[in-house]
Amino acid sequence: MSQITSFMLFPRSTIIVVLLLFLLVSLVSSTPPEDPIKCSSPNNTTCTITNSYGIFPDRSECKASRVVYAATEQELVSTIAELTKNKTKMKVATRFSHSIPKLVCPEGQNGILISTKYLNKILKVDVNARTITMESGVTLKQLINEASKFGLVLPYTPYWWGLSIGGLIGTGAHGSTLFGKGSSVHDYVLELRIVVPSSSQDGFARVLSLDQQNEDLNAAKVSLGVLGVISQITLQLEPMFKRSITYLTKDDSDLGEKVGTFGHEHEFADMIWYPSQHKVVYRVDDRVPLATSGNGLYDFIPFRPTSSVELALVRTTEDIQESTSDANGKCLLAKTTTSTLINAAYGLTNNGIIFTGYPVIGFQNRLQASGTCLDSLQDAKITACAWDSRIKGEFFHQTTFSIGLSQAKNFIQDVQKLVQLEPKGLCGMEIYNGILMRYVTASSAYLGKQEDAIDFDITYYRSKDPFAPRLYEDILEEIEQLGIFKYGGLPHWGKNRNLAFEGVIKRYKNFQKFLKVKERYDPQGLFSSEWSDQVLGIKGSVTILKDGCALEGLCICSQDSHCNPSKGYFCRPGKVYKEARVCTRLKSP
Repeated sequence: MSQITSFMLFPRSTIIVVLLLFLLVSLVSSTPPEDPIKCSSPNNTTCTITNSYGIFPDRSECKASRVVYAATEQELVSTIAELTKNKTKMKVATRFSHSIPKLVCPEGQNGILISTKYLNKILKVDVNARTITMESGVTLKQLINEASKFGLVLPYTPYWWGLSIGGLIGTGAHGSTLFGKGSSVHDYVLELRIVVPSSSQDGFARVLSLDQQNEDLNAAKVSLGVLGVISQITLQLEPMFKRSITYLTKDDSDLGEKVGTFGHEHEFADMIWYPSQHKVVYRVDDRVPLATSGNGLYDFIPFRPTSSVELALVRTTEDIQESTSDANGKCLLAKTTTSTLINAAYGLTNNGIIFTGYPVIGFQNRLQASGTCLDSLQDAKITACAWDSRIKGEFFHQTTFSIGLSQAKNFIQDVQKLVQLEPKGLCGMEIYNGILMRYVTASSAYLGKQEDAIDFDITYYRSKDPFAPRLYEDILEEIEQLGIFKYGGLPHWGKNRNLAFEGVIKRYKNFQKFLKVKERYDPQGLFSSEWSDQVLGIKGSVTILKDGCALEGLCICSQDSHCNPSKGYFCRPGKVYKEARVCTRLKSP
């Protein structure tokens, strides 16, 4: 009998407890992800590229004729000059490729990939000016570690450190705050250098140095990779400081009222919302004097290395629950997962070893981000990041959008109405740690946030079969359409399914300015692709109409065939947002 088969003989509740306890075991090694680019020949030709999850929203395969691993700015210039001269399409790719949409796909099989994997050097740290200059392939972890050696820190960052600086800036990645310049890393850019196509008089490529006095910086900061290749970035830092973190678990009945004020009360405030459990965890997180005692560490549990066998067992359990419409099993798993994470302080420790109680006080560089599953060189068959595509682990959709603070209360109350109608409808999402709510501020970047807002980050089960509906498919589809269409939410550029980007560019008041910069920097559209042209409203639509398209977010259903009638899922109006069109199960389980 196989290990998985014998394990499944135990009661489901026992399985869940054992698995979650295993996740808390101090696993100290994992394997870094594979390079997202794979080539069939040793000279880096005939290649494919994917993301860290192993697949794009439409499940298509992105091909390229060649990849160039530039290690210096001059190599970037030479490569872009050659390709511009030959009018060859190109795309920039990063080391870890964590973006879900098809940002990295070149146009056609003859396109070229330019990887920033080896543009990974810290060039200068200026202690007096409190700045750091680095190549665009430097990871967030590298930045944090290097800056801390000089007593400096970046005040607000994403929580996952496995991102390149160029990639996270290009997609508008952020942490959580309404203080200072806000939580988006690109708003701390002082200067960047970008290599763009040019005329024959300039040698077919040129390097532009953009600082805060140059308005084009507002286009280059969040550029989606369609302007050129960022070679260097200079960021404004701050002196090292300490933070005090306490997680408070409360009933969610007044969440709508609190969402507009909580972010103004605490500098690093965020919330984790578990709607089906009527529970919200508030992160009370502020600066404290450097002399305050404490050496806390944040090693977020879901970002730790995890046994590949255990990940396969968790996924098998979830697959069974989906195939048998076991809503009760999902709710039990959600409650057990939530309570385990809360009791373990989500991975916070007071001294880097154990959690003894709140508040957890520590230096900014030890608390702002984590990702230890990237750290070692062991076989992925032993331990890995939970979403590593080489193993049977997590496979999910991510829906992430920001809603203006003035509208956030109404959105939250609409979600709560859905929970009243379907009390078990969001348990599946809570298995993936509920809805993470982070604060963001209006940005000067043309494709940045347009107003102070709250970002809703939702992760949920995705089937390996694109025609397999999810349990409570309609509830999550309605929430997606509520946030994006009823409340005008702006999708995170590095996440989301196709439908989130339909017509979105017109919600950016300066999108025409961005397009004008794009036309000046890359008049031939060599860094453009069919997908980027669709998203930017230049031509075409991101919607793909075909049987089952709504199940994968390739369309909003307008007829039953866009769902899966053979399994009892039909296109119907939403329960709260009547303008929504969602795939609803009409057959009883």
